[in-house]
Amino acid sequence: MRSILALLALSLLFVAGCERRPEAAPAASTSTSSSGKGLKVVYIPKNTGNPYFSEEIRGFEEACKEIGCEFTTVAPSTAEATSQLSFIKDQIQRGVDILAITPNSPDALNAVLDQARDKGIIVITVDADLVGNESHRVAAVLPTDFSKVGESQVELLGSQINYEGDIAILSATTDAPNQNVWIAGMKETLKQPKYAKMKLVDTVYGDDEPEKSTTECGALLAKHPGLRGIISPTSVGLAAAAQTIQLAGVYPGGAHAQGPGLMLTGLSTPNQLKPYIDKGVVTAFQLWSPHDLGYLAAYMAVGIKTGTIKPSEGGSFDVPKLGPHQFEKNNVVNTGPLVTFDKTNIASFNF
Repeated sequence: MRSILALLALSLLFVAGCERRPEAAPAASTSTSSSGKGLKVVYIPKNTGNPYFSEEIRGFEEACKEIGCEFTTVAPSTAEATSQLSFIKDQIQRGVDILAITPNSPDALNAVLDQARDKGIIVITVDADLVGNESHRVAAVLPTDFSKVGESQVELLGSQINYEGDIAILSATTDAPNQNVWIAGMKETLKQPKYAKMKLVDTVYGDDEPEKSTTECGALLAKHPGLRGIISPTSVGLAAAAQTIQLAGVYPGGAHAQGPGLMLTGLSTPNQLKPYIDKGVVTAFQLWSPHDLGYLAAYMAVGIKTGTIKPSEGGSFDVPKLGPHQFEKNNVVNTGPLVTFDKTNIASFNF
């Protein structure tokens, strides 16, 4: 997703890392629209220009309007490991109350995030986590149960290629925490007997940039002419791959398809992929609701800042419109389950 969406340390085999000691489990609490009035909230996505993050931002904006807090968003132009550092420092100087970030690296931001926390700023991660370095933020809001994303993606592609053939992965950046967690999960899933005839022959990185993702996908087609499937768990990468495969005519029914054709799936938004679903270039793909992700993150962070929500494993809280949610290990909150989009339901979604 440059993550759409993501969207991609995407988790699956979350390591304990520097785990924070849990506090006593609090009673369920509910954020109110007035509890955070006047607070300054900033969200720093991986980079600019990604429709997936635009939908997350819309969720933040809606929640902050209801709460009465001040919301801003800033981001670097590229999703490099250290590209967010200067933006975090600027927000510390600005004196924000809440800093929400989708980290481009699980460890490159630790020191500056600690500086923010030392200033009393509530630091939360959104969409991707500081895997192995969770102690450098207060809590995390993840799109879904990351431990199931890799398996779900492999199963979806496997069902489309009769569980046999060479496959490849087109990811975002090499440092993206969510992407790496999902890829690790895919590799573990492929070890299961059910997928014995599916072989992962290549993993490439498009850096969540349309041009590079297109180039990397084209290189996969040239290097592996017998490729049966590609998984791209990032909104930018999946859209670029769909366009590349359409132009190459190697999709099922395409002018240059070998046998049944090359199947493509991954993670993206319905609006981005609908044209490719309609044309048969993509049969099915998955995602969650990025809007709900931002909406939940804003309410949770404000609740933590005002003391109405106390992050602790097993503790629960209510969010308007979304209902109850619970803190899991390392104070992680999952927004909701994956949704599979195909011709039967894609017209029902608009994001």
